[in-house]
Amino acid sequence: EGTGVETLTPVPSLAMTDGILGKAATMEIPIHGNGEAGQLPEDDGLEQDLQQVMVSGPNLNETSIVSGGYGGSGDGLIPTGSGRHPSHSTTPAGPGDEVARGIAGEKFDIVKKWGINTYKCTKQLLSERFGRGSRTVDLELELQIELLRETKRKYESVLQLGRALTAHLYSLLQTQHALGDAFADLSQKSPELQEEFGYNAETQKLLCKNGETLLGAVNFFVSSINTLVTKTMEDTLMTVKQYEAARLEYDAYRTDLEELSLGPRDAGTRGRLESAQATFQAHRDKYEKLRGDVAIKLKFLEENKIKV
Repeated sequence: EGTGVETLTPVPSLAMTDGILGKAATMEIPIHGNGEAGQLPEDDGLEQDLQQVMVSGPNLNETSIVSGGYGGSGDGLIPTGSGRHPSHSTTPAGPGDEVARGIAGEKFDIVKKWGINTYKCTKQLLSERFGRGSRTVDLELELQIELLRETKRKYESVLQLGRALTAHLYSLLQTQHALGDAFADLSQKSPELQEEFGYNAETQKLLCKNGETLLGAVNFFVSSINTLVTKTMEDTLMTVKQYEAARLEYDAYRTDLEELSLGPRDAGTRGRLESAQATFQAHRDKYEKLRGDVAIKLKFLEENKIKV
């Protein structure tokens, strides 16, 4: 007072609060065996599952996120003194600024939802790995998926051997062709052995002809196996990965709904319970759909495998 200087108090904007909540939603979950701080043992399978959970993150390469209403000149500041107004004037936001803030808000919501989903899935995954949570298991489908992965590994071995056989056969045909030409040349330049060299030359030509037929058959076999392994089986396994990710989300939101159902029932909890029920139902429908897709693709794959 008496100096003519006003005191300005910054007020956190809504975007800052959402940022704090989003950051809190993606915090790591320490798991301790006896309630004390500790480190998790290294687990390659766990790292692969965590990478699978993180792979569904949003793509924000187009523009950066801008928190609307924060960082502007005088925006978000409330004068507490009773003196003069700030000397600078504020410029009203134009249509372009509103559009930019709308896009930034949408992307922030995407990041926030993805962070919450990743947090829940990671928590569920760790609970399953340490035997503290339950998981939904379709025994028949799980057995078929494991059989598919084992079959794919065996077919990949057959494919590698078939490619090696193709290379060896091709080299053998080249050698036989050169040997036949050499015998034919010797039959013309050695009259005393013309009949023997001519017979050997014809034999090598016949071997080359039959070898080319065999090489064509092996090439067709290798091509069919390659299509089966790298396209048909791989496409089915991609659907299996989507199914497994949907199963993890389904169990995560099922656990979340069960925890809310066991809590106290008041006005705020009732609204959260209804929202959790709707989200759980959406993930359940997604899980059921992908389970049906996997079953159909496994059936078609078995038919294609028999044909090949």
